[in-house]
Amino acid sequence: MTGSLTGLPLFHAAFDLPREPIRHAQCPHHWKNAGPGVSEREYATSCADELDRLIQAEGPETVAAFIGEPVMGTGGIIPPPDSYWTEIQTVLERHDVLLIADEVVTGFGRLGTRFGADYYGMRPDFITIAKGLTSAYLPLSGVIVNERIWEVLEQGSARLGPIGHGWTYSAHPVCAAAGLANLDIIEREGLIENARTVGAYFQERLRSALSGHGMVGEVRGVGLLAAVEFAADKCGRAPFESDLKVGQRVAASCLENGIIARAMPHGDILGFAPPLVLSKDEADIIVDTSKKAIEHVWQAVARVVSAG
Repeated sequence: MTGSLTGLPLFHAAFDLPREPIRHAQCPHHWKNAGPGVSEREYATSCADELDRLIQAEGPETVAAFIGEPVMGTGGIIPPPDSYWTEIQTVLERHDVLLIADEVVTGFGRLGTRFGADYYGMRPDFITIAKGLTSAYLPLSGVIVNERIWEVLEQGSARLGPIGHGWTYSAHPVCAAAGLANLDIIEREGLIENARTVGAYFQERLRSALSGHGMVGEVRGVGLLAAVEFAADKCGRAPFESDLKVGQRVAASCLENGIIARAMPHGDILGFAPPLVLSKDEADIIVDTSKKAIEHVWQAVARVVSAG
């Protein structure tokens, strides 16, 4: 069922997923999905209207919750369009549908705020947490619930007995100690503020250096989370042929020059999630190396496209 929640077809193929109870709303990617001349706010409204129709078609009383990442992660590092979460929450509250914020990627400072929900003014009923909780030094995850949900759990426990939520590795003392130590470092060294200030610099440098390149369709991101999506046709937003493996080749070229960048699985997209201790000088290195790698691949791809 959790595998069904992702909107990525790559993770559904050959597994008979998604399962029937799961429904997917529109991916809120303005650059790719909005029509010509449609503003971010107009597009956000259309996404919310589509969600409203989907909920009504299913029957609001049958819809348990809406789950989404404040900024989409593996799907391509896609920040939502302006006013998206405000519009979505209006629909959810109208139909009394719970909101689950998946903060495994965005939590604990990645966007320059403690949580992505803080950045976008979200009011989630549940927040899922993991990666940033321990900086992945040891595995630890959890769910934060608001008072509304906690009251229901308390009432149910009083009537039916304690909630059954104990697993083999729950509250593992070593993992919990790593989480506490990591959170202490984040607080003591001001890493959320660093992500906010250096992140803004990083975003500006990426856009100024790469947006005008002939192979780059979009540069996007928030804080220390960014992506560069490549396109064969900047205006028409048409992708490159998949067999050219543009994203993978750029990532490989970056690695050859000392920078680890991720070729995202959902298209020709280069993803960045640098550590929260990143400095402006290091941000410059990332941008300059990426530009060099993109130009290197562009020269090879341009020859293939011209020959074709």
